[in-house]
Amino acid sequence: MILPIIKYPNKVLRTPGKDVTFPLSLANQKLISNMVATVQKAKGIGLAAPQVGQSLNLIIINLEHLGLPVFALLNPRILSASKVNTKMEEGCLSIPGVFGLVSRPKTVHVKGFTKDGQEIEFKADELLSKVVQHEIDHINGVLIIDKISKYTEGKELLSQEQAGL
Repeated sequence: MILPIIKYPNKVLRTPGKDVTFPLSLANQKLISNMVATVQKAKGIGLAAPQVGQSLNLIIINLEHLGLPVFALLNPRILSASKVNTKMEEGCLSIPGVFGLVSRPKTVHVKGFTKDGQEIEFKADELLSKVVQHEIDHINGVLIIDKISKYTEGKELLSQEQAGL
């Protein structure tokens, strides 16, 4: 089922999420499935539970166009981040039409759980790093408008989309 995407300034977008417990309830299993369908339908590269009205520490990463299967990451934490930052144009499904340059660490070491309750750790760089950080910001009540250094028109994102990136 496609879920409605919550738009700014809805208060749920500023509410820090609560950790998900295991084993997953049927409601949370269904939420993950619905969030995957929602992010794919919206042609998004990530989605956090607050964006669909749920204050939970649950994110979906959708980088299928880069050959990475869609996956859910529950209770994600950034364990460490590189000292080197890079700027990239970002947009957000919850703030349509707003784009801007956001500086984030180039790489992050992330820990979380799969939907099956398995603990995982991985190093993320490039676009995966940016998406993970963006979505973890969401579950902490932080939005791109808090981090944009320069507003843009979304041309970089649109050209990436047209190029299949």
